[in-house]
Amino acid sequence: MSWSPPGGRSASDAAAVGREQARQRVVEAAVDLLTRGGRDAVTTRAVAEAAGLQAPAIYRLFGDKDGLLDAVAEHGFAAFLATKHVDPDPRDPVEDLGAGWDAAVEFGLANPALYTLMYSEPTRAASAAFKAGMEILRGRIRRLAAGGRLRVDEELAAQIIHATARGAVLTWLSLPEDRRDPALLTTLRESMITAVTTQQPSVQEEGPAGAARALRAALPEQTTLSSAEQHLLTEWLGRLAAGG
Repeated sequence: MSWSPPGGRSASDAAAVGREQARQRVVEAAVDLLTRGGRDAVTTRAVAEAAGLQAPAIYRLFGDKDGLLDAVAEHGFAAFLATKHVDPDPRDPVEDLGAGWDAAVEFGLANPALYTLMYSEPTRAASAAFKAGMEILRGRIRRLAAGGRLRVDEELAAQIIHATARGAVLTWLSLPEDRRDPALLTTLRESMITAVTTQQPSVQEEGPAGAARALRAALPEQTTLSSAEQHLLTEWLGRLAAGG
């Protein structure tokens, strides 16, 4: 019979918990150093000392410094995800989109060093928390499409919204404080809304594109069609939407 520590936890379980606690302690120490001193302050030695560990422990836990920075970025994406408010049935989906954009920009301005690290490497888009955040954004876009308020294809809308929020934050942070004009953020926000939404439901306009987008957004909710029929209809609606 194998021995287990008090509480029924095996030695391997206890080691895994201890390892995860050490990882969390290191990430929190790195975030603190990053916030107070910028990326240059996040050295292996400084992080290890702040976390109460020996420097070689960083390599055992994260592989190398890049692995540590990836973990810090993941922490940032998770923190941002926790701030997202999801309304499954907003009164006005366009206002809801604008509020989500504002929240993204506000997070970036409140966490400049962390935000810059999060978006400094394209490969960090593989982060699980980043993908979860993008799914929330796509849900907002789908509601716009279902209501006939989407001007462009859903995927293009997601790219425009994400790019304008990211660009707004990084541009703002790159400017000297005396040149930071709030009109920049307001203008980018309104430009984004104009680019991806219509003032009135597009299904009321002439032409099939708006109706095609609205119907395509509603397809995942239907159960009448077979998967093959739904796939074919999605392809047809995509062509109609693009043609408009």
